[in-house]
Order: sequence, then structure tokens, then C-alpha cells
Amino acid sequence: MASGLALCCVLALAACGGEGEGEPIRVHVPAGASFSQVTDSLANHDIIGTPALFKIYARMRSATGSVQPGTYAFRRGTAWSQILEDLSGGRVLTARIVIPEAWDLRGIAPRIAAATGLDEDSVIYVLTDTAVANRMGVPGPTLEGYLYPATYTFPVAAPLDTIIAQMVAVYARVWTPERRTRAESIGLNEREVVTLASIIEKEARQRDEMPTISAVYHNRLNRGQRLEADPTVQYALGEHQQRLLYAHIDSVAGNPYNTYRHAGLPPGPIGSPSSMGIDAALHPADVNYLFFVARPDGSHIFTRNFAEHTRARATVRQLQRQQQANTPAGNAPAAAPPEGSTPQQ
Repeated sequence: MASGLALCCVLALAACGGEGEGEPIRVHVPAGASFSQVTDSLANHDIIGTPALFKIYARMRSATGSVQPGTYAFRRGTAWSQILEDLSGGRVLTARIVIPEAWDLRGIAPRIAAATGLDEDSVIYVLTDTAVANRMGVPGPTLEGYLYPATYTFPVAAPLDTIIAQMVAVYARVWTPERRTRAESIGLNEREVVTLASIIEKEARQRDEMPTISAVYHNRLNRGQRLEADPTVQYALGEHQQRLLYAHIDSVAGNPYNTYRHAGLPPGPIGSPSSMGIDAALHPADVNYLFFVARPDGSHIFTRNFAEHTRARATVRQLQRQQQANTPAGNAPAAAPPEGSTPQQ
């Protein structure tokens, strides 16, 4: 009788141990792990003492069969009741991944790698695998453009496939029947719309200009003109150039993403567009512009022919000079032709 009372006292004290002390210690519970294995792991990390008593306490609370897999964090000395509540409730550690609009896989991969603990090169390899894109049901050629820009929360150590599938699922929800009908009516398939939307989103510093930028590209496509979109050359180069030169364009002349050298749309998206970018691609403004050049503030001057475009470029250069003249010495940014302008010699 006395020993039973003593046992109850020990269990009661352990259950009321509080939140523990020290830094949280990670404990991973694999899918299918037995409660004995979970207890051993907790004991090996010194999160609990007397594992035999912990098992008795868990059986008393009918908690031995309700542990959820995942990665947890506990401090040494945490109350057993709290540990069991967390394990049964699946209160696993989570990681947040933020995908900004227009980001490409080169920017997205490091964030996925950091959240999963995977090697960055391994993540890139999977994201650019055409077989994976096919398995995920996107138009391809890779997952570029189909990891929808949003904020995601995943359990720590979630499988890469799970993360990809959730991002692609959010992307798929954008394609409502109305958007699919609109794409068909303007003669574009899903990949073409997303490709065009990704270029528009890269060009637009001011989002309300997206439909007008879209109109420029639609007009060029309809006339059989090359898009000559700077972001596609930057994508082909593999790294952003502050000042895009003709030499840069020539260096990737054979790359199909170089829209200065190849007619039509590139083979696939160059980033992940938002629903706003997709809608801009589907609903271009009703204007006859063929050119645009960016002012220093990121807004664009849209023009109808090359003569007007030449004057607009001169205006932009004057604005740049004025901006530099009004900027204190040492603080002036390096002048660079904005997206949508003619490259420099």
C-alpha cells in the first residue's frame, strides 16, 4: 500500500514538472514508432528520467497509442503531462517558407532547403526535374512558375514531395473554369499564360501597370515581333546583371529563353507569377503600345512606335541625370537601364 502511494506521489510530481529548463531539444518521432521507442528517445535526450515510470504514467492516461509522428522540441524537466499532450496532439515544430511574387527556382530553392535541412543543390535538382513536373501535373517543362507565391507553414522535416505538392495545389486553385475559358478564347494554353504572366510580373514594379505591359507583349506576339523582354535574358544568363548589355544578349544567343534572339514565348515560365500576373496575361489592356521604358521610380513610359520609344528613352536618361544630380555624393546608385529598355552597347 505504501509503495503504491509512493508511486502515485512520484508520478504526480513528474506530471507537474512545469515547462522545464534550458534550450529546447529536438526529438524526432518516426511514423510507426512504438511508445517504447519514443520513451527511449526522450530518455536518451535527458528530457525525462525514469522511463519505466513515464511509461506507467502514459498507460494511466491512455496515451501510449496516440503519439503523432513528427519533430518536437522539449526542455529537460518538462512536465510529463505536457509532453504527452504535445505528442498526442501532434504539436510538432513547424517551418515557414515565404515565396515572393515572381521569384524563380534559384531564389526559392534555398528557402526550401533551409526549412527542410536538405542540401540546396539536391532541392534544385528535384525542382528542375521534368519527371517531377510531370508527376505533379503541371505543364512544365519544370516546376518553374508553378510553386505559387505565398506563405506556407510545414512540419519540420516534412518530405520535399509534400512541400512541392502543397505549393502546386495552391497554384492549381488559381486555374478556375473562368480563367481556363478565357485562356482558350485568346488562343493560349496554360503554360503559355503562366510564361507570359511570369515575364509581366518581372517587368512590373508598379502592379497596376501589369495589364498595359501585357498589352505590349500581346501586340508584339500578334505582329510576329520578338518580345525582347529583358527579364528573359537575365534568366538565360543565370544571374541578374545591373546593366544589361548587348554583349550579355550575344553571350546567350542560343538560349531559347533569350527573347531578343528567338521569336515567340520562351519554353516556360521564368518565375512564379501571382494571380494578378496571370489575370494580366489573360486580360491585356486595350491599347496599341509596342514599347515601354522604365522611369527611375519604376513606372513606365509606353509608346506606339520606335520613334516615340527613342524619345522616351531620352526622357528617362534625363530623369536619371536629374536624380543623380540631386543625390549626395557617395549615395548615388549606379545608373542602369530599366527593364523594358534597349540594352547598352
